[in-house]
Amino acid sequence: MDITVNLTDKSRINEVDFSNIPFGKVFSDHMFIVEYKDGKWQTPSIQKYDRIEMSPALLSIHYGQSIFEGMKAYKNSQGEMYLFRPEDNINRMNKSAERMCMPPIPTDMFLNGLKELIKIDQNWIPDSPGSSLYIRPVYFAADEFIGVRPSETYKFIILTCPVTTYYSEPVKVLVETEYSRACPGGTGFAKAAGNYAGALYPAKLAQQKGYHQLIWTDAISHEYVEESGTMNLMAVIDGKLYTPELSTTTLAGVTRDTVLTVARAWGMEVIEKRLKIAEIIEGIESGKLTELFGTGTAATIAHIILLGYQGKDYDLPALENREFSNKVSGYLDNLRTGQIDDPFGWRVEIK
Repeated sequence: MDITVNLTDKSRINEVDFSNIPFGKVFSDHMFIVEYKDGKWQTPSIQKYDRIEMSPALLSIHYGQSIFEGMKAYKNSQGEMYLFRPEDNINRMNKSAERMCMPPIPTDMFLNGLKELIKIDQNWIPDSPGSSLYIRPVYFAADEFIGVRPSETYKFIILTCPVTTYYSEPVKVLVETEYSRACPGGTGFAKAAGNYAGALYPAKLAQQKGYHQLIWTDAISHEYVEESGTMNLMAVIDGKLYTPELSTTTLAGVTRDTVLTVARAWGMEVIEKRLKIAEIIEGIESGKLTELFGTGTAATIAHIILLGYQGKDYDLPALENREFSNKVSGYLDNLRTGQIDDPFGWRVEIK
C-alpha cells in the first residue's frame, strides 16, 4: 500500500511531561488521513498533526454521520511495541459504518496505515506501568451539503495520544432510570458520535450529585442494566461472572470479550444474560456480589466502589478483596506488553 509521508519539521515531544499526562489532551506529532470520493478510497497519507479545513456546510456536522473507535498501543521496557486485537476494532468500526450508511474501511489500509503511523511516532508510546498510546480512528461524512442523505465523500483519520489511566480512582455510579441511551433497533451497538452526545446531559446530572458515571438501563422497562458510560458492566456474584448479553442497544466491547474469554479459560463460569438491576441489588444486600467493575479500552478494568439506585447508595466490597478483577487486570497488563505468552493470539507486534 502506497502511503504519502510528510513529516513534521519539529517534534513537540520534548514539550510533554510524561509523568503528568492528562487523558486525551496531548497528541502525538502525526496523523494518518485518507479520503473517500468518486466511489473509492484515495491515496492515504501520514502528515503533521494539525487542524483540518472544513466547511460550515459539512454534512457530518448537521446530520451526525460520524463514527469512531478506541484502541491502544503498548511498549515494554525492552522497547517492544504491540497492538492488542486491532482487527477486532476494525471489524467493529465497519459494523458501525454499515449501520451509519458509510462505505467499509479496507482492513489492510486501516491496519497498515496504523502500523506505519505508530512506527513514525514510536517515541510517543510511554512505557511506564499503566500507560499506553491511545489510538483514536475517526470517520465522518465530508460532503458540503444541507440535506438528509448519506454523504458521497468521507474522511478517515487516525490520531494518537499518550495516556495513563482513564479513571484516577475507583468509580461511583448511578443507575439511570429516567433517560435512555439506546432503544432496540437503534444505533446503540455502534460507536456513533451521536450516542455519546445524547448521554452527556444525564451524565452531567449524575456528576452534580457526586457520581462519576451512569449505569444505563433498558429503554422500555428500566429494569435491566446494559452498560456504564464508557465501559461494559460486569459483576461477580456467588463466584460466577455475570454481564449483560449483547444486543442492538449494547456496545460489543473488545475488552469485554477479552475478559470473558480469559475468565472461561481460567475455568470460571460466565453468564451472559439480561441482567436485572434487582439481581445486583440483591447480590449486594446478601453479600453474594463480591465485585462490580467496568471494562473498556480507555478504562481497562475500572472498579466500581459505590452504586446509587432509587435514592440509596450501596457501598461495594473493598478493592483488596476483589480476587478476579484484580487478577485479570494484572494479567492483561502483562499480556498486552509482551511480558507473558499470548495463548489467544491477540497481540500484534510492530517491528
